[in-house]
Amino acid sequence: MQDNLKQFQQYWDEFSRRCAFPAAHSVIIFQQLLKAYSEPQRHYHNVLHIVECLKHLDEIRHLLQDAQGVELALWFHDVVYNPQSVQNEDDSALLMLQLCADLHPAKQLSKVANWVRATRLHSATDESDLQYLLDIDLAILATDEMRFNEYEVQIRKEYAWVDATLYDVKRVEVLNNFYRAEMLFQTVYFQQKCESKAKQNLAKTLILYKK
Repeated sequence: MQDNLKQFQQYWDEFSRRCAFPAAHSVIIFQQLLKAYSEPQRHYHNVLHIVECLKHLDEIRHLLQDAQGVELALWFHDVVYNPQSVQNEDDSALLMLQLCADLHPAKQLSKVANWVRATRLHSATDESDLQYLLDIDLAILATDEMRFNEYEVQIRKEYAWVDATLYDVKRVEVLNNFYRAEMLFQTVYFQQKCESKAKQNLAKTLILYKK
């Protein structure tokens, strides 16, 4: 956990330097982000999730048109997370607009807010940077078996308030939608790197739910 927090801080410091944020403002935003991603109801949508996303971003940063915008969206896409709410992405986008109002051009912030909202449904898009953002958010599906199983346990904990039978039904629906997608990932990069492994993980997990 301590290593994750250290990386979280390092990634923010690097981002803040690249964007030339005023030091005091940068500290305020970081404290808000750290507090949010450390909330007790978070088992997957936490500091580690953001660190994992940012590691993927480092791999494809050179392919992006607006790398700062994608990174800002990653920092804020789950900043508001209540498992019982259907407006987390809208609330996250609004908080991003409030905290970053003086740090980026209004046009860019509006675009990033729309990207944050788009992480709710993960709909197909022809917007290249958004495609990469959405693929990064789903890359957990293509991780190694141990991490994938841990991810499944973490998601279950976030929905501990849901009846077990109902949860299983709904979770199978979600995983089936991913598995049946002709292409789960939207970019060639993530299709080549992650598609096959993700489908393998999903297939194994769906079999377990049927037992």
